[in-house]
Amino acid sequence: MRALIVEDEFLSRKVLKSFLMTLFEVEIVVNGREAIEAFKLAHRENQPYGLILMDIMMPEVDGIEALKQIRKLEADEDLRPRVKVIMTTALDDPQTVMRSFYDGEASAYIVKPVVKEKLYKELEKLNLLTK
Repeated sequence: MRALIVEDEFLSRKVLKSFLMTLFEVEIVVNGREAIEAFKLAHRENQPYGLILMDIMMPEVDGIEALKQIRKLEADEDLRPRVKVIMTTALDDPQTVMRSFYDGEASAYIVKPVVKEKLYKELEKLNLLTK
């Protein structure tokens, strides 16, 4: 299964990749605009992502807006199954959580720094990891 990491910070990209590389075929982009393009390309190539880890605060297009656009593409083109999206952010406030889940239809939410055990627990809840 393919996974896309969307993260503008180098160290976070490196850590997330190390957590996922034994479980997924991992690709990385650095902002929401690139995430949307990577999502489109993956579907054109008939190799969609099963998981996206998306930072919220990024330059150009933030994570919530990118997720909204990805969900719109899924709806407009009837793409199934929908990709599982885990939002990652340093923001631990209820308003951001609500926007991620209700505006962007996120699958899960993790506050940074991302810890491997917490990430794996979320993957397990999303049926992307089996014990």
